[in-house]
Amino acid sequence: MNEPLVSIITPVYNAEKFLEDTIKSIIKQSYENWELILVDDCSKDSSSDIIKEYKKNDDRIKYIKLEKNSGASISRNTGIKNAKGRFIAFVDSDDLWEETKLEKQVEYMLKNDIGFSFTSYRYMRENGEKTNKVAKAPFKIDYEGLLKNTIIGCSTVLIDRNIVGDFEMPIVKRGQDTATWLKILRSEKYAYGIEEALVNYRIVGNSLSSNKMKALKRTWNTYRNVEGL
Repeated sequence: MNEPLVSIITPVYNAEKFLEDTIKSIIKQSYENWELILVDDCSKDSSSDIIKEYKKNDDRIKYIKLEKNSGASISRNTGIKNAKGRFIAFVDSDDLWEETKLEKQVEYMLKNDIGFSFTSYRYMRENGEKTNKVAKAPFKIDYEGLLKNTIIGCSTVLIDRNIVGDFEMPIVKRGQDTATWLKILRSEKYAYGIEEALVNYRIVGNSLSSNKMKALKRTWNTYRNVEGL
């Protein structure tokens, strides 16, 4: 299979606790033609040292440090601007990918001429232990469907710029990822889901229910202030 370059973008802010596991899960990918762009949003911990250590041994790892703390939207947009890949993927600095994540997703998209796909994801405890709880990706979702069900996890997304074109995230404090998917779905008819859980989403600190409350506030903000609903 022809392997187009995938640019993986990770915003990093004080991520020393889990960052190494995230980087390792990218290095272990069965699909090897990727670059990992880690954008350091002025971390005060040892995140930059961890990145530089891995960068020494793998030139697919890129390090960008922002001049001032700017938030996840600007971090991700900086990554997108510096990305050389045909495909853009995102992974948060505490999430983990299954080894076949990129291989299966790229193959699926190339075979079916798809511009925007996402996968199911499994919830994982803070210590990295996988739970039985899975957020299942539907076969496909459109703009209206995403308004009703914000099922697309940021760390699961893969976008083909040859089909979707260039894009960036709106500069909002929360929910910039969902706002981006909605924006793309105004021109792309569907985002296509892969049923297999190829990403492990870490629940840090708080319980799932308090995370749900934060997610609801984030979604309301996106609909009201970004989509103008």
